[in-house]
Order: sequence, then structure tokens, then C-alpha cells
Amino acid sequence: MTITATEEQRVPARSAPDRQRTPRASFGRILDAEWTKIRTVRSTTWTLSLLFVVSVGLTGLICWGVAGDLAAGGTDESPGAFATWGLMFGQIAALVLGVIVASAEYSSGMIRTTLAASPRRWSVLLAKAFALGGLLLVLGTATSVASFLTGNFFLGQEGVGLALDDPGVLRTLFGGGLFLAVLGLFGLGLGMLMRHTAGAVTVGIALIFVLGNLVGLVPGALGEWLTKLMPGNAGGSIAVVESFNPDLLDPWVGFAVFSGETALLLLVAGVLFSRRDA
Repeated sequence: MTITATEEQRVPARSAPDRQRTPRASFGRILDAEWTKIRTVRSTTWTLSLLFVVSVGLTGLICWGVAGDLAAGGTDESPGAFATWGLMFGQIAALVLGVIVASAEYSSGMIRTTLAASPRRWSVLLAKAFALGGLLLVLGTATSVASFLTGNFFLGQEGVGLALDDPGVLRTLFGGGLFLAVLGLFGLGLGMLMRHTAGAVTVGIALIFVLGNLVGLVPGALGEWLTKLMPGNAGGSIAVVESFNPDLLDPWVGFAVFSGETALLLLVAGVLFSRRDA
């Protein structure tokens, strides 16, 4: 049986149905996907809960323990040095969360799925940074406020409490959130660079806690400046009313230095992320 020219015209074209184009993911969709991954992973809940409980609990414990000595003049330290003391240990959770956001996908192999759906790697990294930074900024601020209120309660019982209009108090309440947010991004950069959770966490803790103290052993002005410029020392001053080390950088200057170091780390991580295989 033959098909006439008129019948041929009635036959629908058969080229397009099987070739549907996949819509290009917008940055909003990538951001939504990264936020969904962060908030639905069980480790996020545990890590953030640990950050809050450790920070608030240790601040209350240390302030309860030293309030009497501070009131009696048994120590030369200022009450402001203890008002958010627990953040020194709670910050580990922020660092770990940043590392996990980057490295967990490599451990599970999900990074291939992520890049298949969103091949624009810089957009993926930026979305991870926005989602992580926003979450830690909000929770970090709440943790800083709760730590201060808890610690100041015990300090106030001995008459050495702080008022909101005392120098450095308001800066500390909001600075804690800023510090933890940038610290999480620092962990994100380490995780993207190393792609291994344990290794990145070890390096991060060494940089923040260990080397920050060891470089002070370097003699002369070099040791002093290395101490000031280490990430934890530079950024941490913004999260305390008064630092135990008066020779560190001014809180806002130190935070600017720490933010610059974190931005540089993320830049290097982003360049490698865009060039390496998943």
C-alpha cells in the first residue's frame, strides 16, 4: 500500500518527542537543593545541637566557677573574658559541619549526581556557601546570645555581671554568629580542598587550636604577628567581650583578616573544584 502526498502531510513529524531538553538549573534551584541536603542530613542536627549545648553549657559552668574569684579579686582576668567562654569549644562543631557539607558527598559518591544535575561548579560551591553561612549565622547568633545570658546570670549573682551597653557586649552578641558563619565556610573550603572528612577536620583543628598557640613560640616580632594572623586568633576576638590575649588584633580588624583568609581558601578550593574530576 502506497501513501499519497496528501497523506504524507498528515503524518506528524517524529523528531522531537524523544528529545526533550533538560532545563538548565537556575542558581535558586541549586541553592534550594543545597539547603535541602544540609537540613535533611541527620549529622547536621546533631552537630548544631552539640554546638549550642557545648557553648551555652560550658559558658555557664565556667562563669559559675569563676564568679566568686572575680568578685573577690582573686584573678586578674576581666568578667568579659568568660561571658561567652564556651564558644571556644562550640566552634569545633561549626568547623566540622562546614567540612561535612563539602566532603560527605565525596564519601558517598553523591557529588557525581550533584554535578550531573548542576554542572556549573562555581554555582554549586556558592550555593553551599550561602546555605551553610546563613544557617550558622542565625544559629551562631542565637548561641552567642544564649551563652552570654547564661554566663552573665552567674556573674551577676556575684555582682560582676555585664550590662548590654558595656563596651564590646553588643558586638559580641552579633559577632559570635559572624565568627561561626565564617568558620563554617573555612571548614567548607578545607573540605572541598581535601575531599576527606577526617583529614580536613584534623587540619582545621590544628590550624585553629594548635598552631594558633604554637606560633607564639617563634621569637621576636615574627612570632607576634604570626600569632595575630592565625585564623582562630584573628577571627575569634569578635566573639568575646574581652580577649585573654590583649596583644591580638582589634576585633573588627581581626575578623576582616579571618574573612580574607577564608575567602582565599574558598577561591583556591573553587579553582580546584572546577578542574578536578568528581
